[in-house]
Amino acid sequence: MILFCILLVYFDDYFTMLNIKNSWFLIVNPSAGNSNFKKSWNCIQDLLKTKEIYFSFAFTQYTKHELILVDEAIKQGYRKFISVGGDGTLHHVVNGIMQQRYTKTSDIKLAVIPLGTGNDWIKTYNIPYSIEKSIDIIKKEHTYLQDIGCIKTNNTSEYFNNVAGIGYNGYVVKKLKSLKKFGAISYLLAGLSGLFFYKKSSYKIYIQNEVLEEKCLMILFGICQYSGGGMQMTKNPKSNDGFLDITIVKNFSFFDLIFNLPKLYNGKIVDHKKVATYKVSELEIIDTNKSIIEADGEIVDTGSLKVSIIPKAIQFVIPKLYKS
Repeated sequence: MILFCILLVYFDDYFTMLNIKNSWFLIVNPSAGNSNFKKSWNCIQDLLKTKEIYFSFAFTQYTKHELILVDEAIKQGYRKFISVGGDGTLHHVVNGIMQQRYTKTSDIKLAVIPLGTGNDWIKTYNIPYSIEKSIDIIKKEHTYLQDIGCIKTNNTSEYFNNVAGIGYNGYVVKKLKSLKKFGAISYLLAGLSGLFFYKKSSYKIYIQNEVLEEKCLMILFGICQYSGGGMQMTKNPKSNDGFLDITIVKNFSFFDLIFNLPKLYNGKIVDHKKVATYKVSELEIIDTNKSIIEADGEIVDTGSLKVSIIPKAIQFVIPKLYKS
């Protein structure tokens, strides 16, 4: 009888763990997107149930709560996650995956149901800004091992899955916090307002056995193609080649930016004579001016940094038709 009870408990635990590993865990940001969150959330739950996608979920309650929720879920046995929100939510979920110590990060599957303002990461993979279509992609569960970047400063370490940088873009991200109520156009408004107030900084850049000393508007490190509400600032990004696409925008003037505004969105800005591009696995930037560092639209720190790439770190769920 005792042996039977022990076996019963064992098999109960086994099947519970099996169910957890086959279920998705949703990290849901109730502040993402617009005021129709309740309607969107009801729609998400109904579609997941209709398509027989088994899931549990948790709402974020404060900034970076995603890190704790992801860590606890992985500890329980979950290996499949859905980020419900925008680029910021996804960024923090990625950081939760990269910081946990229970399993290899490449064992984790991560999907997105977009609800946020910008949603730049999904543009690279042609994931539609549609709840139903994004859930259809999740149902098919086609994955792609993507690289993840890592920024280290004197104070912190931060991971990023899309585009990061230092300088003007960090300044714009800070301005953006008060303009998000305007939706996708908020990126453009923040960028234009920054033109009048941001002062360019001088950096010492260690890259490809070179030391560059440049007065720059900004320096970007990209894994994917789009950032800043649809801008294309990386030259030839391939999100699993083990390299960062570096874009150094040098001493751009106010008029340089105004006249080249369309090129920020069609990708031709990288061919400008005041822009230099590199493909490297790591670089270091010395900054004594305490410029703002941002990653995936989130402020990280200020000042000097080192950035590196972690190849094929997480399995992202994307459309099967995507060609890298």
